[in-house]
Amino acid sequence: MRTNTLPLIAHVPHGAVFIPKKGRRGIILNNADLARELVLMTDRFTPHLFSGIAARGGLMFVNNLNRLVVDPERFENDKDEPMSKKGMGAVYVKTAYQETLRREMPASEREKMILEYYRPYHQVFAKLTQKTLARFGQCLIIDCHSFPSKPLPYEFDQSTNRPDICLGTDKFHTPKKLITAIFAFFQKNKLSVAQNTPFSGTYVPLPYYKKNKNVRSIMIEINRAAYMDETTGKRNQKYRAMEKSIDELIKIIIQIS
Repeated sequence: MRTNTLPLIAHVPHGAVFIPKKGRRGIILNNADLARELVLMTDRFTPHLFSGIAARGGLMFVNNLNRLVVDPERFENDKDEPMSKKGMGAVYVKTAYQETLRREMPASEREKMILEYYRPYHQVFAKLTQKTLARFGQCLIIDCHSFPSKPLPYEFDQSTNRPDICLGTDKFHTPKKLITAIFAFFQKNKLSVAQNTPFSGTYVPLPYYKKNKNVRSIMIEINRAAYMDETTGKRNQKYRAMEKSIDELIKIIIQIS
């Protein structure tokens, strides 16, 4: 793993479409239905849209498996995870339209998936955060996502009035000056922006969560209609403009961090 020259880590948990054969086991969707579900549930192109972080000396931590295998941004235990009420805890059992995704499995099988995919992911990210803290005395995590322009049935927020950009923040880990600067940037670029709407919060490794203010984090969610065709999953004519905007934003984040 390359060494960062800035205390900056891009966390990209939902940008991959790959599902390994053993990760496919238990998913009852046929290939066509699974392909449609991947279009709905994947934050396509986010690894590329935020790649300027690595180009400028930060690190990209990209999940190479689709979230339908396991979702690393959910709490491990369903009792701690609000989305488990929608069948979308760390291991999803429901689709975006709240239909059955996965056959019923025993607790031992779920635990096997957690051991193989979920915990190693978090262990590596926590170690990377620790190394960044040791080197720079601080670490800023940019949690990189996208969201559908219209709410899907699994979402808690069903408002159809959605911004171009959603910023997910945490009172303990997100500096106010960072929020202010990002709001100002997007508004200057004629993009609407909202805080914690329609999605809220931002990723922080559990060993540091609510414990270390030197681990800072902010989630940047891009409305998919602003860069892709949500039916086909392909880039649209606005992609280049969004790519340029995110790259300019990264420069600003680096300057004020």
